Amino acid sequence: MDHAPTYTRAQPLGVLGQLAPVLPVVLLVALLALPVPAEAGEGGGTGSPADAFSALVVGLALLHVVRTARRPLTRRAAVILGLPVVGITAAACASASAATGLAGAARYLQVFVLVPAAVLVLIRNARQFRLLAWAFVGLALFQGALGVHQNLTGTGASYMGEDIRAVGTFGPTDVMGMATVVSYGFVAALALAFRPDAPRQRAAALTCAGLLTVPLALSFSRGAWIATAVACGVVLLLAGVRRALRAALAATAAAVVLVAGLGMGSQLLQERLSSITQVTDAPDQSVTDRYAMWAASVDMWRDRPVTGVGLKGFPEHRDSHASLALSSGSDTAGAGAEFRRQPLLSPHNMYLLILSEQGLLGLLTLAGGWLALLVCAVRAWARVRRPGRRPSGAGDLDCALAACGLLVWQLVDFMYADIGGPSTVLTAVALGGCAWWGLRPRDSYEECETYETYETHAVYEACETYDVGAPNVTAGAR
Repeated sequence: MDHAPTYTRAQPLGVLGQLAPVLPVVLLVALLALPVPAEAGEGGGTGSPADAFSALVVGLALLHVVRTARRPLTRRAAVILGLPVVGITAAACASASAATGLAGAARYLQVFVLVPAAVLVLIRNARQFRLLAWAFVGLALFQGALGVHQNLTGTGASYMGEDIRAVGTFGPTDVMGMATVVSYGFVAALALAFRPDAPRQRAAALTCAGLLTVPLALSFSRGAWIATAVACGVVLLLAGVRRALRAALAATAAAVVLVAGLGMGSQLLQERLSSITQVTDAPDQSVTDRYAMWAASVDMWRDRPVTGVGLKGFPEHRDSHASLALSSGSDTAGAGAEFRRQPLLSPHNMYLLILSEQGLLGLLTLAGGWLALLVCAVRAWARVRRPGRRPSGAGDLDCALAACGLLVWQLVDFMYADIGGPSTVLTAVALGGCAWWGLRPRDSYEECETYETYETHAVYEACETYDVGAPNVTAGAR
């Protein structure tokens, strides 16, 4: 009897073959390290290389489905990822013009449906998910290092009259871009530090998490700080009390040494932190504008409670619903750009943006899908933590923590931010990675030790046959 050839993980060609499907997604993340074109950041529009490449990733995922001749999504995944299409379509039809509705629908479908589904299809196992998580960390380290350099040399975005705000390559028109990237990297690194039986990965991940505290602080983004604190709390809680305490002590020590010890912007950081608790007593103009736009969003929803004012309709209806406290725009300067007045085109709250432009239908389909995805991710974490239930997944704790942490970060950050700008494509990739963890079949066997195609039991249906230069022979063939 001739047995199928096996290719172990130690062989470089075999490892490359196993990682090949997710490499386009990793390249998509890497493209966010390129300088953002000036026109791509204006008004939160698209046009960056990463946005263009995301369409190619969707096409590659489609080709992958055709080549493998497998059902790309489970029924549950299709429902959760496809549910937003209902609200998006209804809001597009309610838009003031067909062109505006189509442009808005394309953006929403890209970020919340197509790219996440493509990432879900291309990720096949925990090793590939870890590679994507490390890509987040690598991008965060690059953007964070550039942000720290901007702060130290006074070449960042303008903040309190000084060009010290760390924005990376995203420029002053997308000040949340670097904060989002660094936050993703920080949460991913913290989660990767809990991989069982991998001391080198744990040490490297903790070191990266400690380094990323500096650019995260220098981003001066209160929303990113709050979301990161909540997400890290969730990760530590899900990891277990003992390991959580050790990680918390290590992160605190790193933060004290790198931030307080080096004195990087300590006074401005203290003022920024204290402003979080003063938003109702003595808010600055940015907080006042945000409150005014939040109230305007609710007022728009009251006018059209079911479908909202239509996609991209917030700027058109803003002035007729906002109070006189709203300013004409925000000032942006620094990081290689001249002073300009940036118009306020969104309420800086994703939930209220959906409510105003898509109504209750859009909020229930989009936010409801995110909540369902979080429930699925937590349930998958519970199966990993449950002793004796799934031994093959016992080593996937870091994947569970990364998926849950990134999703919690995004849901909390959406209270202070919305989609817009080149960094938005990273949100779509993160949602796709979280979807892989929460929506993959329970009985799938993603951690294939070899590249054989198993046909003897349904539990092995998730294993793929990879052509690595030798003929594919099914197990047990004569």
